[in-house]
Amino acid sequence: MPDRPEVTAVEIARLAGVGRAAVSNWRRRHPDFPRPVGGTDSSPAFALTEVEAWLRSQGKIAELPLLERVWRLVETLRDPAGHPAAPLVRAGAVLLLQHREPDRWAALAEQPDTRLATALPRALADTAHSVFGPDAVTGGGAGGGAGGGAGAEAGIGADGSPGSAGPGRPGLFGSTELDLARLLARLADEAGPAAAYEQLLTRYAEANTRQLSPTPPEAAELLAAVAGVPATVLDPATGLGALLLALPSTTDRYGQDTDPVTAALARLRLALHAPAADPAPLPVDLRPGDALRADGYTGHTFDAVLCQPPYNERDWGHDELQFDRRWPGGLVPPRGESELAWVLHCLAHTRPGGLTALLLPPTVAARRAGRRVRAELLRSGALRAVVALPAGAAPPYGVPLHLWVLRAPRPGDDFRQVLMLDAATSPGSAELAEGGRDKVRWPELRRTVLDAWRAFDLAAREGLPLPEDRPGRYRTVAAIDLLDDETDLSPARHVPPAAPAGGAAGLSHLGGRLTELLDGLADPGTLLPGPAADPAPGAGGGGAGGGGPVVTLGELVRSGLLEVHSSGAGAPTGPVGSDPSGTPVLTDQDLVTGTAPGAVLDRAAAEGTPLTRSGDVLVPALGGGVARVVGPDGPPAGAALGRQLHLLRPDPAALDPDFLAGHLRSTAAARRAASHASTTTRLDIRRVELPRLPIAEQRRLGAAFARLAAFDATLQQAAALGHALAQAATDALAAGTAEPPPAP
Repeated sequence: MPDRPEVTAVEIARLAGVGRAAVSNWRRRHPDFPRPVGGTDSSPAFALTEVEAWLRSQGKIAELPLLERVWRLVETLRDPAGHPAAPLVRAGAVLLLQHREPDRWAALAEQPDTRLATALPRALADTAHSVFGPDAVTGGGAGGGAGGGAGAEAGIGADGSPGSAGPGRPGLFGSTELDLARLLARLADEAGPAAAYEQLLTRYAEANTRQLSPTPPEAAELLAAVAGVPATVLDPATGLGALLLALPSTTDRYGQDTDPVTAALARLRLALHAPAADPAPLPVDLRPGDALRADGYTGHTFDAVLCQPPYNERDWGHDELQFDRRWPGGLVPPRGESELAWVLHCLAHTRPGGLTALLLPPTVAARRAGRRVRAELLRSGALRAVVALPAGAAPPYGVPLHLWVLRAPRPGDDFRQVLMLDAATSPGSAELAEGGRDKVRWPELRRTVLDAWRAFDLAAREGLPLPEDRPGRYRTVAAIDLLDDETDLSPARHVPPAAPAGGAAGLSHLGGRLTELLDGLADPGTLLPGPAADPAPGAGGGGAGGGGPVVTLGELVRSGLLEVHSSGAGAPTGPVGSDPSGTPVLTDQDLVTGTAPGAVLDRAAAEGTPLTRSGDVLVPALGGGVARVVGPDGPPAGAALGRQLHLLRPDPAALDPDFLAGHLRSTAAARRAASHASTTTRLDIRRVELPRLPIAEQRRLGAAFARLAAFDATLQQAAALGHALAQAATDALAAGTAEPPPAP
């Protein structure tokens, strides 16, 4: 393990916002470029401090981002022979101390390193003891966290590591660990302890996509909403705890994961998101182990079980679990149906009348090998709904997953109906039909699923008439009608198609709306900028090529001319219908698509949450060339921030909002301020550069930026409406409800 942070050429390129070829050129052309201190000839490693100093001396970076500095220290603490996430357990323990006992941390931070080296591990042990219970601090196994008792379940040793010397024997922190603790405190001051940990976990998940596929928050919130308000919840394939995180912190949350260190990360994540005022110990119990082979909750049942299990597992324990009590009537799931084994496992841990919800691949509904298990779920009345979701709802993002909803049968319950809901395609909504991770319209999808499920479930529980079928959307099917040679539960097989929209009258209406939009477009000739005979200093794209003086947004923040609020995971929310008078919450998807907020702020989180004001600029954390000004033609004022958003509040006397938003939408800003990971690009908002211009010139440019933004928004609306018109005309001709126009 290196004694100081090291970086590769790829990581240097990310720090400087350039390609790897540029780093190779620097090494050849600049004799003072730092020499390698490790690695190999093909992939050399360099000392981060030397690289940072060289980049700053060359004007390549103004300041190394704080998150990057934290991550480099995490990488330095990683033991090649241990678990790659082990340093994140210690980082989470430090953040938990700062979250639960800020005064104690403040006092510790004043201590010299010689005292802090022994005092900090003891403080972490005390916090773990308080938050997770008296057994939270125990000896762990080698390599990061396996061991016995609840302490092993937490995966947290006496010094905040995933396994340590044992109770009452805190370890000794080195200088790198102390540096990490102090930097974590700064990161927590900027974003909050929970959001700081989210950033670290995101980096880890992005760098380990083959091992981790976290359920996105929107999908987790959907499953939690389907479950209602259970008192106890189990997730037997916890991962990083996304499903449990979507539940209120007052819920008793239980989980299990094969990897003890991942279970420790999830437990720390849940603790960091719980309000600091919540009484300890927290109602969180996560256990290590393979839930199918080594069930950590044998004999226990819960009000709800939520799960996105691993898919396509061939070696899930078929042979050794032949006589397991979890299989109803001794019906063992086939070897190739691991997902159905997880369904039966979850159902076995659900109390009678309780709910189970799982995200499953669509093939589980139709594979011939699983038809006997599917038939048993229908005959017992356990299966209540199968919902087809659009591709992009959850990983793997290219597959349109299904949501299965089950209720553990109660004695005497003879309800045998199944809701088939096709939310993968929504009538008149091309975006949902296209799918894709960035195209799922979550507010609409959430309303579609929850409205149909809640009406159906209420009728089932109260003996009320079932809701009428809605062609193209959902249909209630008797279980006996699904029992055939295939027992195919795919909603597309059972939901009749919607009637084509509107015939000739409907098509005429769509055509009229499209004509209005196109007529309202400004003449492009009035929007396009002309050549400047004498370009204004710094007008070349925020310092990308203009050569004039520039200023970073970080510098504007330090000078008090700009406020930056980053939402991280966002505030707790509920659907719009749950609180009509509630504060709307804007998500990154709302901002990208230009749609109205689809959720409201949880009243418990309303205090202290920043709300949008007219003149604020909103930017997605992932960038993407989107930046919108709050106002009549943009996002609404008075809204809270959902996940993955930055709110920029400029001083209008010194910084024009439209000028700021225009530069944030520019290619130069995205390129120079991007922070790259293995699968995503994030916008490091404080590194964005703006040209230094008088306020009058800013306003002149800002007005031009605003006109271009309005032009672009109208074009997008016209494109969507044009696609809907073409699809409606195609459907009408195919159904025979309209006649083709006369031949030209």
